[in-house]
Amino acid sequence: MNLKKLLFVMFCAIAPFGAIAVDLSGVASVNVTSETAAMAKDMAFDEARRQILADVLGQYSIPDQLAVALQNAKNSELMNLIASSSIDSEQQSDTTYSANISMTVDRNAAREWLMDNNVQNWLTDGNSGDVFVAQIIMSDKLAGWMELNQIARNEGIVMTTKYINGNQITVEIPVASRADFTIAVREAGWRYSDQNGVLRIVK
Repeated sequence: MNLKKLLFVMFCAIAPFGAIAVDLSGVASVNVTSETAAMAKDMAFDEARRQILADVLGQYSIPDQLAVALQNAKNSELMNLIASSSIDSEQQSDTTYSANISMTVDRNAAREWLMDNNVQNWLTDGNSGDVFVAQIIMSDKLAGWMELNQIARNEGIVMTTKYINGNQITVEIPVASRADFTIAVREAGWRYSDQNGVLRIVK
């Protein structure tokens, strides 16, 4: 094994542990006008909360199901899913409020809420780091899926299918196989990136 490949293997082996501990955070820029500044601020936080939950949890669940659950949820219910929040560039007048609002989602509360609302998801409880999520996007679904399954067989990797939507497939793969899998798909011409702990591969 050459030095470049060895360094890549070491990086991939370390990467999953950072991904497991990553915060589920997002930022929303809001600008709301209402009867009073206080009302506008409350509305802005409600809007930011829903936007951030859609962005963050959308990476770990079926978007259509999540959208329905968020639409039907009360603001007070969604407040319980936020672990912390902060404000930047805040401006307000008598009737308007604007700011960049950052929020971190409570992993366990969100996971429980998704399950209670029948939203299929692959958000882990944060305690077991034995698998990671890979989202696969293929221009030729049949050929791409056959190729990935062949790669998995060649490397002795178990892929568990979680969700299929058109040419996108979401799978779970053992963390111990992350480095071998990433190297194999790269060498087969797939593009990849890590987004908040989710490995996205495209061909």
